Amino acid sequence: MVNRDRVEGHKKLYRDYFATPCVYESFFRRRFRMSRPLFLRIVNEVEQYDSYFIQRTYAIGVLGLSSLQKITVAYRIIAYGIPADSVDEYIRIGESTAIESLRRFVKAAIAMFGDHYLRSLNNIDIARLLQTEEQRGFPGMFRSIDCMHWKWKNCPTAWQDLWI
Repeated sequence: MVNRDRVEGHKKLYRDYFATPCVYESFFRRRFRMSRPLFLRIVNEVEQYDSYFIQRTYAIGVLGLSSLQKITVAYRIIAYGIPADSVDEYIRIGESTAIESLRRFVKAAIAMFGDHYLRSLNNIDIARLLQTEEQRGFPGMFRSIDCMHWKWKNCPTAWQDLWI
């Protein structure tokens, strides 16, 4: 077993993004792609749904991974498409635990938020999205993140020619 110093991993993550004040206050939205209150709401809901995410003390008296560590890992794998073993150095979590956290997080997210957020769009949603895109200067654009239709210096090349 590798000694990953999980407690230090939690402290660093908490200090960097969740303490008041935190080290990377202005970077939270960019790095997590959502506001901190929304992320913490998701953490709370997921903890209530699945006790796997609640930090435990092992029989030998050692603290396990925190919910922030497990959910941050799952979220980064989903949001950035990174391999499960690439988060070990910062979050201090092994590959198999990262994969298990991802699996359980997805299951919890679907159960907790699926009916509202993962449903098919209705006509009201479509009209709202079309209006929003028109206000942004993209009239008639709907469900396309293909960056070839306009000049955009920050277009992620991985998204080029991708239609969803």
